[in-house]
Amino acid sequence: MQSELEIQAVIGFTGKITQGLVLHPDNEHILYPLGSTIVVRHIITRQQTFLRGHDNQISVITVSRTGDYVASGQKTYMGFQADIIIWDFKERSMIHRLKLHKVLIQSLSFSYNELYLASLGGIDDKNMLIIWDIKAGKALYGTPNRDPVNQVQFYNQSDEKMIAVLNTGVQILTIDKQNKKIQSVDVSFGNVKRTFTCVAIDRNDKFCYCGTKTGDVFEIQMDMAIYKRLAPVKKLFSQGVNCLGLLQNGDIIVGAGDGMIAKVSFQTMQIVASSELLGGVTSISFTNDQTHFFAGTVQSNIYWLDTEKLIPELRNTCHYERINDVAFPHNYSDVFATSSLNDIRVWNAKNRQELLRIQVPNLECWAVAFMNDGKSIVSGWSDGKIRAFLPQSGRLLYVINDAHIHGCTSLTCTSDCQRIISGGSEGEVRVWEIGKQTQVMKSSMKEHRGRVWSIQVRRNNDQAVSASADGSCIIWDLKSFTRVMCLFESTLFKMVLYHPEESQLLTTGSDRKITYWETFDGQAIRMLDGSEEGEVNALAITKEGEHFVSGGEDKEVKLWGYDEGICYFKGQGHSGTITRITISPDQKTIISVGAEGAIFIWKMPESVINSKAQQELPTVQSIKKQNDIQQQSQQQQQSVPKDAQSQKSNQVAKSVKSGTKSSKK
Repeated sequence: MQSELEIQAVIGFTGKITQGLVLHPDNEHILYPLGSTIVVRHIITRQQTFLRGHDNQISVITVSRTGDYVASGQKTYMGFQADIIIWDFKERSMIHRLKLHKVLIQSLSFSYNELYLASLGGIDDKNMLIIWDIKAGKALYGTPNRDPVNQVQFYNQSDEKMIAVLNTGVQILTIDKQNKKIQSVDVSFGNVKRTFTCVAIDRNDKFCYCGTKTGDVFEIQMDMAIYKRLAPVKKLFSQGVNCLGLLQNGDIIVGAGDGMIAKVSFQTMQIVASSELLGGVTSISFTNDQTHFFAGTVQSNIYWLDTEKLIPELRNTCHYERINDVAFPHNYSDVFATSSLNDIRVWNAKNRQELLRIQVPNLECWAVAFMNDGKSIVSGWSDGKIRAFLPQSGRLLYVINDAHIHGCTSLTCTSDCQRIISGGSEGEVRVWEIGKQTQVMKSSMKEHRGRVWSIQVRRNNDQAVSASADGSCIIWDLKSFTRVMCLFESTLFKMVLYHPEESQLLTTGSDRKITYWETFDGQAIRMLDGSEEGEVNALAITKEGEHFVSGGEDKEVKLWGYDEGICYFKGQGHSGTITRITISPDQKTIISVGAEGAIFIWKMPESVINSKAQQELPTVQSIKKQNDIQQQSQQQQQSVPKDAQSQKSNQVAKSVKSGTKSSKK
């Protein structure tokens, strides 16, 4: 039986989801999606809990007025049903799993008294609107729509009325319980035509405000279904309006696609205050007293702003694109580094805060590693350069220009910190000698014909092994810079590892197999099915070599027994391909990074830690044996006569003298 791996913490926030960041009505927790997991984080203590039930990327999330219920919907594949899950927030448990929509859940909204949940499907679901009974978990009413619908929102004082934001207009919907239908009335816009994106309704249900892709906001009188005014006057919001929020005095908070967040006056319809955030604003969530609010952006940043002057304070940040590599310093588990598009980030592993960000604009970092002495972070970039940075300040230490054509795809450092071995996208493996002021190429070994995905060095720095997409793994001699051995397989190798005893190799790749190899003769010893669905990209092995971890396109982290070849634990949470996995030097956590920009920190199972502890602790019998051997050797030394001992010492002295004489000659 496979047990579940426990998530210890996550670093990440899917900022591309509209209104994906929600402040809970208790004013203590924020909820946001990360892949297929909902993260519930305490604002002050930063303690995280997780709601897990979706099997694919979450597309929408909402919280009821009292905060008792949380609803979430997901994306799925064409032709498959997309689930909606209603959660009990206090118990952190699932109440209902609702299945009727196909492919995508576009929008969700709880009614005022929490009797109903409105759900909206995507284009592939014919824009189907369904009203669900929350207690029974059953569908009551449903209607399709010809035009694409972006959002549906219940009134603030009614359980029977709601607003639907279409691409081409706005509809006011009413639930007709007698005829079991949903009646609709189109809002009149005259000759004005826009593509609408979002809606915000005032507390008294008199007016609502709709944002457009053009960058303006429409004020609509709801009882008359007529639009009244346009905002802002003269100036439009760049890249459209993504989200809206309303204050008690009627002022509108607008989140724009270019990163601007602005306050528009209810009386004059002009911008009163504004500020710029990193990335397009997608979420606005107010505190209960509406003095402050959280804002989430496309670049996965979470800001805390006041409603008066809109002064932003960055509260949380993470990668928003694919993460390519992750690395720990040598024998230090409190810090780790990740590499992604444009930057390298160094994280505190305990409180999950970003300590350092090293940015190189318009480039992608494909590989990152710490030197064993901890004095530099070495990285390989898409422009073919190897860059080294200082780990505390992030200042550039040195650059090796033109290290590889079309990008440096992998690298590793020797334990004496004097060499870097790097691999390129053209298949070359190069050895660089790192001095105090100079970086010299010692050798360029070109035998691979495809991208070098992974390089590992032996402890004594005599040999290295490289895995390539051409279907070969080559063991290199780092003294003569020649090939020692070559392993062939009909696969694109993605990862290669030395077993801690260095007598065997572990490889994986596009054939979904995990293969054990003998380093003595290069023979394949064993093959395991690493995945049933997609290729396996990442491997990491424990210090003792008793267990290893794998991950890949099936989005699962798997913990295997090395000798048995059995998968004992599985971890689900990623919504994108797992690109890299590493185990912390203290062997207590597993860190996996994915194509969706998420960093998952998994707790190493206690059974694995206990087995290691038992190995490390010497048994009573072994201690007795050692004591017996020591006593016997002492007795033997005592039993040897003094004359014999003196003869031995004279012989040793003579041999040393003769050796010195011959050397002088």
